[in-house]
Amino acid sequence: MSDGAHVAVNIEGFDLANPPEGFVEDPFPYYDALLREAPVLPQPDGSLLVCRHADLDRIYRDTTLFSSDKKRAFAPKYGEGSPLFEHHTTSLVFSDPPLHTRVRKIMTSALTPRAIAKMEPGLVETVDCLLDAMTGRDNVDLIGDFAASIPIQIIGNLLDVPMEERAPLRDWSLAILGALEPALSEAQLAAGHRAVEEFKAYLQDLIARRRAKPGDIETDVLTRLIRGEGADGTLSEIELIQNCIFILNAGHETTTNLIGNGLALLDDYPDQKQKLREEPELIKPAVEEMLRFRSPNQLGNRETTAEAEIGGIRAPAGTNLHLVIGAANRDPDVFENPGEFDITRAPNRHLAFAGGPHVCVGLTLARLEGKIAIERLLCRFPDYRILPGRVPGGRIRFRGYAALPAEPG
Repeated sequence: MSDGAHVAVNIEGFDLANPPEGFVEDPFPYYDALLREAPVLPQPDGSLLVCRHADLDRIYRDTTLFSSDKKRAFAPKYGEGSPLFEHHTTSLVFSDPPLHTRVRKIMTSALTPRAIAKMEPGLVETVDCLLDAMTGRDNVDLIGDFAASIPIQIIGNLLDVPMEERAPLRDWSLAILGALEPALSEAQLAAGHRAVEEFKAYLQDLIARRRAKPGDIETDVLTRLIRGEGADGTLSEIELIQNCIFILNAGHETTTNLIGNGLALLDDYPDQKQKLREEPELIKPAVEEMLRFRSPNQLGNRETTAEAEIGGIRAPAGTNLHLVIGAANRDPDVFENPGEFDITRAPNRHLAFAGGPHVCVGLTLARLEGKIAIERLLCRFPDYRILPGRVPGGRIRFRGYAALPAEPG
């Protein structure tokens, strides 16, 4: 994986829906070339690829001209009325006001600094239990044995999902998010639809139980969602179910990728790993650089509501915009030496959590999970090393590993 290395590539005719060989494995040389040669690139289907930091920042902030609603884009992709269509057009990330405003108020009221501080002891306990299970082993998988388990438990706690019922959550999340890829196979589409249906059925039962026996309003986000705490008016049953699915999806794969990518980067850049070992107080800027350099979420989308001009390119109303977060986070107009992984980088105005009114509602919790997971693993296993046999996630939108074999040391 080149990450920071300059590799010559040809972007003529670049099509995100049919990417050139090697792009999925290593998109960074293409990002660099797009930033230099075509920061706004028309696509064969009429959409636009948008790569510059300034353009993404503008688009994120203007929710009037650039809509998050995806009904037009997702109807042909999933089939209007299908399980995936219903989910991805009802959840927080792909909605505009007033739904976005109501749901976000509930979530932000439940994820206050005070509430997150109360989660920290449980997060530390979860991480330490996973590290205990790795102790004495010759090799482990830093994804399956560690990174993927942390957000599942934290989000399970947020929704107060019984521990014995959490096993299917990760597979459901991977299938639903996998359906957001620019191009889908029939198998991926079918798996996504099935996951939504199974998850909905589970949540209908969980919600019925929670209505009969409400949880702690201070810590149980599901109880808050049911009651509409923090917002004006309650959610419909469909809005409630789909946004519970969204909470799992939004916090699971991206946080797994943050932790896995971060641990891989420290192994790839041993000088930075050594610096962090010697100066553990650098963990916060280190996490920010991990988010920038190998962003867990590489792509976002918006749709123009009226004609707009972006980087000198005309975008008619209804144009789908692919916001290339992974490229914007390497924009040389914003980041000095963007191809260098530097855990002391400051300032670090990355867009890993998007921006504007749609900035990730769980960013404080995600940062805390990344910080505690990486600092405690590095403290327990300072000499850990990644072994041959990394398995990339194989996705364009979400960047991470499916498996990361390692020797704890």
